[in-house]
Amino acid sequence: MKQFVLYLFIVFFVLSCKKKTVEVKVYSESDRWGFESPSHFPSPDYQFVNNEQTRLRFELGRYLFYDTLLSSDQTVSCSSCHAQAHAFADHNVKFSKGVGGVLGHRNAPALSNLAWYPNFMWDGGVNHLEVQPLAPLTNPLEMNETMSNVVSKLNASSFYKEKFKSAYGIDEITDQKFLQALAQFTSMLISSNTKYDQYLTGTTTFTDKETRGLQLFRDNCAHCHKEPLLTDFSFRNSGVETTIVDIGRELITQDPNDKGKFKVPSLRNIDLTYPYMHDGRFFTLTQVVDFYSDGIQQSATVDPTLGDGFHFTSQEKLDLIAFLKTLTDYYLIGNPDFSEPKR
Repeated sequence: MKQFVLYLFIVFFVLSCKKKTVEVKVYSESDRWGFESPSHFPSPDYQFVNNEQTRLRFELGRYLFYDTLLSSDQTVSCSSCHAQAHAFADHNVKFSKGVGGVLGHRNAPALSNLAWYPNFMWDGGVNHLEVQPLAPLTNPLEMNETMSNVVSKLNASSFYKEKFKSAYGIDEITDQKFLQALAQFTSMLISSNTKYDQYLTGTTTFTDKETRGLQLFRDNCAHCHKEPLLTDFSFRNSGVETTIVDIGRELITQDPNDKGKFKVPSLRNIDLTYPYMHDGRFFTLTQVVDFYSDGIQQSATVDPTLGDGFHFTSQEKLDLIAFLKTLTDYYLIGNPDFSEPKR
C-alpha cells in the first residue's frame, strides 16, 4: 500500500511539473513567419523577393509603423493616420493631420491586403509595397521628412541598431532595409475573416437581407469592386462632381483622359472607414448608396458603367447596406499582433 501511494505521489509530481513547463520560442533570422494567402484569394502581387519573411523582421516593421521618430518633429507615425480600430484608416476624419497640424487634401485610405496591390495611393503614384512609405514620409503635409534623415535617426538609436542587427544581420541601417522592414508588417495586414469570407468558404450563411444585398452588389457594383478583394485596382471617375477640383490620376499620367479618376478602393471594412471617397465627402453608407443610386454627376471622364445611377429602391438600399456590413473583419481590428508594441 505504501508503495502504491508513493507511486501515485511520483505520478502526480511528474504531471504537475509538466503542466508548469512552458515552451519558449526563440525566433532567428531563418524562421519563416506567417504570410499565407487565403484559399479563396488570388496570388499576391508582393512575393518577398530578397526580403524573406521572419518574425523578427515583422516585429521590427511593427515598431517602425507605430514610431513617431519617422516624422520631422517626431509627432506623427504611420499609425497616426492608420488606426487599427478603424481597419487602419484614420479616426473617421475627412483629412488627416500631418506635422504641425497641417491638413492633407485626400482622405487617408484603409490598409489591408496590401500584398495584392499592384499600385498605391489614390492616384496610383507608387507601384511597389516597399516604396510606398516614401510618399507619406516625404510629403510636407504628412511626415515632412527626408529618407536620409530617417536613416540617420534610426542609426543614432541603440534600440533600432539592435533590432536591425537581429532581424537583418546588419550593423548599419540602410534605407532599403528600413523600407523592407515596414513591408514585413504591412504585408501581414490581411483581411480575410469577415462574415462575407465565411459565406464564400461555406462556414456561415447570410440572412435574407444580406443575400439580396449580395446579389444587388454583384449585379451593380462588382465590375469595379471585384470579388473577393472587392477592388479591381483600376482608376475611375465615380461622378462626384461635374467640375473637377482634384485631377487625380491625371497628375501621374499627364493624360487628360484620366482627369478626376481615382483608384477603386476595396470595400472591406467599409463600415469602419468613413468618411468615404477620395475627399471624404460622405460620412455614412446611406449617403454613399444614395449617391450611386441617384446622385451621379456627369463630366467628360465619368465612368460609363455608372450611367445616370442605379436607381435603387428604398428596400434595395437597406439590403445593399446589410451586405456591406458583412465586410467587417473583427479579427483584423482586434488582432494583438497588429497593435502598438510595448518597448
